[in-house]
Amino acid sequence: MSDNDNPTIDDASTGKADETSPQRGPSRRRLLGAVAGGLVTGAAAGLAGGVALGSAANPLQLQPSARRFQNKVVVITGATSGIGAAAARLFAAEGARVAFCGRRVDRGRAVERDIRAAGGEATYIHADVLIESDVRDFIDTAAQRYGGLDVAFNNAGITIQKPLHEYTADEFDRVLNTNLRGTFLAMKYEVPHLIRSGGGTIVVTASSNALATDSSRAAYTASKRGLVGLVQSAALDYASHGIRVNALVPGTTDTDLVRNASPIGHLPDDAYRVAMKQWAQSNVPGMARLATPEEIAAFALTLASPEFPYLTGAQLVIDGGKTAHA
Repeated sequence: MSDNDNPTIDDASTGKADETSPQRGPSRRRLLGAVAGGLVTGAAAGLAGGVALGSAANPLQLQPSARRFQNKVVVITGATSGIGAAAARLFAAEGARVAFCGRRVDRGRAVERDIRAAGGEATYIHADVLIESDVRDFIDTAAQRYGGLDVAFNNAGITIQKPLHEYTADEFDRVLNTNLRGTFLAMKYEVPHLIRSGGGTIVVTASSNALATDSSRAAYTASKRGLVGLVQSAALDYASHGIRVNALVPGTTDTDLVRNASPIGHLPDDAYRVAMKQWAQSNVPGMARLATPEEIAAFALTLASPEFPYLTGAQLVIDGGKTAHA
């Protein structure tokens, strides 16, 4: 399984923008400190791009990089926790004005407060990607508030895991409609704003399950493999408009979605982490550990950055060697 945000229903919700706060230049030191506070200390791999992470033998460290997203407008779906929340913090740390959505209001406002307290600019907007009007209003509100759109990170996703014949039609539809249809809706309303801005980038969170999966994941795998096809076609649709579209393919990541889908997710924190470490040693033959949300988010920023203007229609895997073994 991969990442996204939350268990059965990720992080995609509805509503209007919160009150406007005065815009200010973010302090990278404070923002990186806020991001570092969310890191799981332990193993990590170095990543090219905006964030450098320590080796498996050392505590994770964030090191300064160029402000690739200075004054850029970024929207993120599914960002009240996990990879989406980590990405919101990292984009803000690089100077972006970030609008993000999710269903869980308390968590969304907490992420917003954290970013603003660190000197960044972010707005949480309650929106559910299952509801077309919510998605449209989220994107339009973000573009109106910040004056356009430059980058979209479509990350909202859920999973329900059981043998195929045990899914109800509603359960199967809910996974497909959140993960695949929700991304379609986000892109549908993002693209016109990106065209008006003269181009930009879209990054979509797929999953290593799109490449190699397991039992009881029919709905999740179908939706994530569908996202790869959606990305490839959209990349061809909009290349002439200066819009690059790529799929981020993470492996198993230490998020709420993974824990809540796990049969051992109910265990106390210490016991759960010991069990997952043992699982990773057998199931992630490369790194032998789960990814941190910050590692995956850092790669999302790299894909969204202007550093690779010839990169579009791709599916980029960051899974610690999981699918190399499969």
